[in-house]
Amino acid sequence: MHYITPDLCDTYPDVLVLEPMFSNFGGHDSFGGQIVTVKCFEDNSVVKEQVALDGHGKVMVVDGGGSMRRALLGDMLAEQAAKNGWEGIIVYGCVRDVDVLAQTPLGIQALASHPMKTDKRGIGDLNVAVTFAGVTFRPGEYVYADNNGIIVSPNALQMPD
Repeated sequence: MHYITPDLCDTYPDVLVLEPMFSNFGGHDSFGGQIVTVKCFEDNSVVKEQVALDGHGKVMVVDGGGSMRRALLGDMLAEQAAKNGWEGIIVYGCVRDVDVLAQTPLGIQALASHPMKTDKRGIGDLNVAVTFAGVTFRPGEYVYADNNGIIVSPNALQMPD
């Protein structure tokens, strides 16, 4: 499904809109789905566990604390997420392998790129409410993203005709 966030905002004026700080890195520049949250800091162990699961209709929202020192997503995890049907991944932090990410059939938005991988210490929380960019993401709600921005809704949204 192709989403256009300005059209969604016009049709659903009560949606929450993230502060503009994210850039597209994935092969799909428009994506949306039900929210699965991961809260982690410079350790992508839980992200790695989640991309191995079925992600059809889902978007992983990763609260990396805004760290600019480690990449929470790279080419191997993104390729596994795409293979397992994830619609997209939003990272409040960094990604790496950006040339490969741009060719991966997955929506990916993040703050920036950084070449350093994380340490794997098995630390992180799954499906807890996370807040960044002025919005709280709750597991089971919905997120939509394109080159215009990212929006959140408690309910699934339909593109207007």
